[in-house]
Amino acid sequence: MSSSPKKLLAVDLDGTLLGLLGAPHERDLAALRAAAAEGIAITIITGRLFSGTRAAAIAAGIRGPVACVDGSHVVRVAGEETLVHHGIRGIGASRVQQAVRDARPATFVFAADRIVDDDDGVPYLGYLTTWSSEVESTDAVHNHHVWDHPHGLTAVVCVGTSEQIDGVARVVRDELGESVQTTTFPIRRIGAWGLVARASGGNKGTALKWLANHHGVAIEHAVCVGDWINDVPMFLAAGRSFVMGQAPPEVKAKASDVLFETVDTGGGVAAAIERAFGIKARV
Repeated sequence: MSSSPKKLLAVDLDGTLLGLLGAPHERDLAALRAAAAEGIAITIITGRLFSGTRAAAIAAGIRGPVACVDGSHVVRVAGEETLVHHGIRGIGASRVQQAVRDARPATFVFAADRIVDDDDGVPYLGYLTTWSSEVESTDAVHNHHVWDHPHGLTAVVCVGTSEQIDGVARVVRDELGESVQTTTFPIRRIGAWGLVARASGGNKGTALKWLANHHGVAIEHAVCVGDWINDVPMFLAAGRSFVMGQAPPEVKAKASDVLFETVDTGGGVAAAIERAFGIKARV
């Protein structure tokens, strides 16, 4: 008799495992522990920095690697060892620095597992500190030495008007081409526009493939759960993908399974585990 193939479950944090107050739903934690007890490899793939991921990973009993900043940084939870890091370095970091200096949006630089900002970013800290609680304030972020960090920048996040965001995005795309990836989006709840710039080479899909290989799992036996646009690459990479009930229609269209559960109710991860693996946890 041949043994069952190894399996992997990857979950997003905000909007998926974590509720609106930032804490994991107990039903979902119980399901993750039950799945791990059955031999399923459990991991997290999130947009957060590791410093903003650590507590949820520990609560879920994860000791192995998790993927942060949309796959730009893979860290082993036990020992907090960096395994993969895609950083913006050298001329790339200098050109992004100049672009934000010229356009002057509120700017947050992610490096060394912390966020560096200045007074312009204060109105948006409630939005950014969900990604990491380790924030360093400075007089002028566009002049800070963090831009020269030897390990590179994990990400640069800007918040501002559509003109400011378009100005930064245009310079980065025109001058750095495919070496730096940028995403722009409306932040409707605060009436602003956002931009995330990261080094090319990493997204949630590449992270899922790396994690599957690390655990010795064929990608067709990888299952993921998410809720937002940045989760689509892992939906497309996974053998089976579950999307939360509150997700936008265009995100739901990319997943193989749509959940009834939402971030408000919780239980989406537990439902995915029951449907994908036949494991039902008791709280």
